[in-house]
Amino acid sequence: MTLSVFKFASLISVILLATTACAQSSSADATSTQLNQNNQSVQTSKAVSATVDKRLRQVLTQAGIKTQITSIVPSKLPNMYQVNLAGQPPLHITEDGRYVIQGELQKNPSKRVVTKTPVRSTSAQVGKPVSAAVKSAMLANTRALKNMSAKTPFFYTAVPGVIWGATLEGVPFLLSDDAQYITDGEISVIKNGQFIGLDENFEKRKNQSVFATLDEGQLIIYPATSPERAVIYVADDVNCPYCRRFHQQIPMLNAKGVTVKTIGYPIYEQSPEQMRGIWCQSSESSRRQAFDKAMLQGEMTPAPASCNVDHVTPNREKAAGLAVIATPAIYREDGVLYQASFESPEFLGFLGIE
Repeated sequence: MTLSVFKFASLISVILLATTACAQSSSADATSTQLNQNNQSVQTSKAVSATVDKRLRQVLTQAGIKTQITSIVPSKLPNMYQVNLAGQPPLHITEDGRYVIQGELQKNPSKRVVTKTPVRSTSAQVGKPVSAAVKSAMLANTRALKNMSAKTPFFYTAVPGVIWGATLEGVPFLLSDDAQYITDGEISVIKNGQFIGLDENFEKRKNQSVFATLDEGQLIIYPATSPERAVIYVADDVNCPYCRRFHQQIPMLNAKGVTVKTIGYPIYEQSPEQMRGIWCQSSESSRRQAFDKAMLQGEMTPAPASCNVDHVTPNREKAAGLAVIATPAIYREDGVLYQASFESPEFLGFLGIE
């Protein structure tokens, strides 16, 4: 398996402009141009030992990288080296050759307020939310990035000093723990000399951490109707056609011992208010009935006049750490995302059910 090359987009431009619904393209282009110019200053002239240089070249060549490696220098991401490739975005790789990120680094334009290097993570913290102190320092150093807030999820990765984050819209990114450099790359793993894809251990542990933060009382739960054999979390939108098709499968799954926990995850423009109406129903059973009506009949239940609370958004914001690409997003309780058709026989195998 070779590492895919993506068309690089200016993540910081997205973060800076995302709060403006009608942002002018010229402004985005100007920001992107300035940030691309900043990229040119990312590389450093510090020397890398001949031993490290040779080993990393061997690791990447064996793993299938055929593009010419023009140089290897220390990366601006902590505990990583930057591998510059001819005509492609650079790679960032750990000294042991296990973890790799592909992507340009962009300098955070914010004024650096906190200069002390935080205590870096241990293997036991992989997939856990960053400490309150680390988060506070990172937010203090990202004040020019409008979408960064106390609600932004940040998690420790397997690379000490490299933090995984996501916008509240679920767009993932990586940044140094001093918040000075950001990339929209993801961490991939090299094992037994080959790329094996994203760091699944991190993804599982991160998703488990997200599940632990959810307000269970604001999930719409369909309990197993036979001895429970599996639990799944499903990020759902009432206007998503595939979510509705999945909903038709729930009685069958319940009968096979699967408990389904639904996270309200509106993505369509009309969905937040419609889903607020469903979640405003007074009891767990009435919420479930209203949700069934919406998913099976397309009939939305309005919020009672007495309900002026939004019970959907808090869990939706916590679930940003799942980085949902499309709904329904289906996860096992252990944090593994299902990435094929839920109508396939493979789905029951994924759940450990014959």
